[in-house]
Amino acid sequence: MALRISLSPPSIRSSPSLPCSGRQPIAALSDAKSGCFSSKRLSVTSSRSIGVSSGNRSFKINSSLETAGATVGTVTEVNKDTFWPIVNAAGDKTVVLDMYTQWCGPCKVMAPKFQELSEKYLDVVFLKLDCNQDNKPLAKELGIKVVPTFKILKDKKVVKVVTGAKFDDLVLAIDAVRSS
Repeated sequence: MALRISLSPPSIRSSPSLPCSGRQPIAALSDAKSGCFSSKRLSVTSSRSIGVSSGNRSFKINSSLETAGATVGTVTEVNKDTFWPIVNAAGDKTVVLDMYTQWCGPCKVMAPKFQELSEKYLDVVFLKLDCNQDNKPLAKELGIKVVPTFKILKDKKVVKVVTGAKFDDLVLAIDAVRSS
């Protein structure tokens, strides 16, 4: 069964360097020489491929969607409804969860460092959870007492916890879990 999502032209901006004559480029999926379409269709045809097509031109990107929406190389925002499905889909991969709040100063200091780690450790799933009122049930379930708190999961179980803005401790904990 294929999931089809229509992309409207305003959602994709034309690059001035591409001669698209009013049509919109799919810059992320093609190079500058081949990538203009007047209409787009995004389809997920299996759990491992994404395709964009228009008329007789199409591109297929093979990507790992095993983490149900989490993208490798970046930090994925989760909530009480998406956290466990992503953790379950991660299988035996290491998952690192940054539990933060919008008003927390040390959380804001750690955020760019956490993003850098996600770009460094491409075999690890990096997630962040805003411990606001909406996500309070999950935060309580995970035993949050202070922010920032970093929970490191392996095989769907919390195996290490780092509390506070302790970047070096977080790196050591991630390395320990990855090597176990």
